[in-house]
Amino acid sequence: MPEPPRCTGSVNGRELRFSRAMIFAIEEINNSTDLLPGIRLGYEIHDTCASVPVAVKVAFHLSSGQDRVFHTGENCSSSGMVMGVVGESGSTPSISISRIIGSFNIPQVSHFATCACLSDKQQYPTFFRTIPSDQFQAEALAKLVKHFGWTWIGAVRSDSDYGNNGMASFLEAAHREGICVEYSESFYRTNPRSKIKRVADVIRRSTAVVILAFTASGDMRVLLEELARDPPPPRQWIGSEDWVTDPHLLRFSVCAGAIGFGIRKSVIPGLRDFLLDLSPSEVAASPLLTEFWEDAFNCRLGKSAAAGENVCDGTEDIKMLQSPYTETSQLRITNMVYKAVYAIAHAIHNAVCQETNFTTQCDKHSRLESKQVLTELKKVNFSQNGYDVSFDANGEPVAFYELVNWQKTEDGVIQLVTVGYYDASLQMGQEFRINRNLSWVEGGTQVPVSVCTESCPPGTRKVLQKGKPICCYDCIPCPEGEISNATDADDCISCPREFWPNAERNICFPKPVEFLSFDEVLSIILAVFSVGGACLAIITTAVFCCHRTTPIVRANNSELSFLLLFSLTLCFLCSLTFIGEPSDWSCMLRHTAFGITFVLCISCVLGKTIVVLIAFKATLPGNNVMKWFGPPQQRMTVVFFTFIQVLICTVWLVLSPPFAMKNLTTYKEKIILECALGSAIGFWAVLGYIGLLAVFCFVLAVLARKLPDNFNEAKLITFSMLIFCAVWITFIPAYVSSPGKFTVAVEIFAILASSFALILCIFAPKCFIILFQPEKNTKKYLMNRNKL
Repeated sequence: MPEPPRCTGSVNGRELRFSRAMIFAIEEINNSTDLLPGIRLGYEIHDTCASVPVAVKVAFHLSSGQDRVFHTGENCSSSGMVMGVVGESGSTPSISISRIIGSFNIPQVSHFATCACLSDKQQYPTFFRTIPSDQFQAEALAKLVKHFGWTWIGAVRSDSDYGNNGMASFLEAAHREGICVEYSESFYRTNPRSKIKRVADVIRRSTAVVILAFTASGDMRVLLEELARDPPPPRQWIGSEDWVTDPHLLRFSVCAGAIGFGIRKSVIPGLRDFLLDLSPSEVAASPLLTEFWEDAFNCRLGKSAAAGENVCDGTEDIKMLQSPYTETSQLRITNMVYKAVYAIAHAIHNAVCQETNFTTQCDKHSRLESKQVLTELKKVNFSQNGYDVSFDANGEPVAFYELVNWQKTEDGVIQLVTVGYYDASLQMGQEFRINRNLSWVEGGTQVPVSVCTESCPPGTRKVLQKGKPICCYDCIPCPEGEISNATDADDCISCPREFWPNAERNICFPKPVEFLSFDEVLSIILAVFSVGGACLAIITTAVFCCHRTTPIVRANNSELSFLLLFSLTLCFLCSLTFIGEPSDWSCMLRHTAFGITFVLCISCVLGKTIVVLIAFKATLPGNNVMKWFGPPQQRMTVVFFTFIQVLICTVWLVLSPPFAMKNLTTYKEKIILECALGSAIGFWAVLGYIGLLAVFCFVLAVLARKLPDNFNEAKLITFSMLIFCAVWITFIPAYVSSPGKFTVAVEIFAILASSFALILCIFAPKCFIILFQPEKNTKKYLMNRNKL
């Protein structure tokens, strides 16, 4: 026969307080005139020692119905029949007990078994609890971690149903919150020290500052004792309810600043006096109390003391004892025991008692079965000492936690301070509240930072590091034209077409609009040359007008000269239409004005060239060709050539005119406001027609360059047209390749350069003679030169 399982180790003062609180509640109920009047509840207390084999033995014992229950002076009518079980504290023993007694429909109400697995009514149909499931605590812990911005944490857990299931629920909730776990280690208090040391070494070497411990208090004590041998770097602990509210663990300074969730503090009137009211006879009558007493005061009761051992002499004062048993300042789980007892009592009350005429009548002799108690337990809803008690379909209470913080006082003592709460019954986003300042690791007042990678600032995006969790990433600047305006952005977003990022790439600003405006230095220079050229043409006109009767003016076809000067004035002024913000009207004006005025100008030069050629022909004997190209024909030639250009421009404007547009492609970071050609064919037709006339005029001028004309005008025209053609041939590639507003500047430069070439080459020599060499401006001088 195998040896029956036995308990080892000393008495747990906290668990002893729980059992005594159960006795206190039962005695309160037995003395009540409202709840179960005339009926006394009996009880039997078993110590499972947090051991599954012992728990199984106890479960079978309770299910057999053979032993009489404990009673005080009266026989119980239902002696030996267990109506309900309060306990166990641990989840794993509770699972073993529930699987056995559940087959007998015996309800079990636990005060401390929080494993979410026990919510499964298919497997545990008779299990209830007055403490919330770890599912609620795990979700609350994940929200707590997220609230403080911790994305890189370590995790340790008890290698039990409580720790494994609780950690699994937490990891699932943490994943939804975007929290990464550097490591997750499990252990149990009975593991070899080498195993505990390995877990402690993992904590010491880790980079995560925050550690979540989902452990039972007994397991946590073993781990903290190992860590105390060689304290790790400062770590911020987050605790599950089981250990973070255990006053026995507050002596470990390595956990100072720990935070976690605990069951709400409560007050049970009369309980402290009951716990401290232990007579020597009562202690001696209970082996459990005897063991506790002897351990607490380091003495031996009765005559069992061996030689040399201290004997308890009766002067021991339990009121002066500092022990978890006497610690009643923060009753949390104790109240869960208290409510569990009252829940079973109310279920029995509802099964055997009836309210009649403002009185309660209970049938003392009815044969009550545990199944009836189970049925009524599902429906209980009452309030005791201001605490509501009810169960949902899964046998769960409403989840409500206090947020507790281990705060060190000025004298170095760690106290458990309530700093907030978590109420699962509130709407999402409103369940969690913090209403006091927290103390952090090493007494700090600033929230510690625990991240794998520092947050990526706006203007960058996260790129995951290969083989690392999602919380480990590199911060990469946003590509050109994109921004991120949030911290830890996963992707950058493109700015709208007319916007561009700032230097930090976190805001989209409207792109600067660029065009050749009048307030730019380049525009001012071009405008000065434009107006200066027009003034020069006007001054030349005035000089020619004042000396229109002189031979040099008359000999060079004064009518065409004045018309040419007029067209040059327009050519100079039309360059001003290219400066300023483009609009549809200005775009149409600048191109047509440029095309028509230049054709008018070239037509006049062409007319003068033809006149030179024909004039030479007319000087030959018997040649009367000048009558075919007199002033009327010259005017008609100019009008004809100009009309063709007017016709081309008209067709262009009617079919597809130029228009103002925003160029978003040449530069990504700015908008070029420019004139679109509308029809490229129209533009190049206008330009080509000017070029055709210029080439034709140049060819005729070359042919006439050696003719002995007056003041060598054919040579002057040849030179001017050579410059003109060179300028516009150079203009074409420069125009095509110039970016933005410089395209317009190149066009203006070509207009001004060709205009200055014409006026300086054709009229400057004549004006010089008229103004500074009047002796050459005579008919005699002209005639003598022609004879040369």
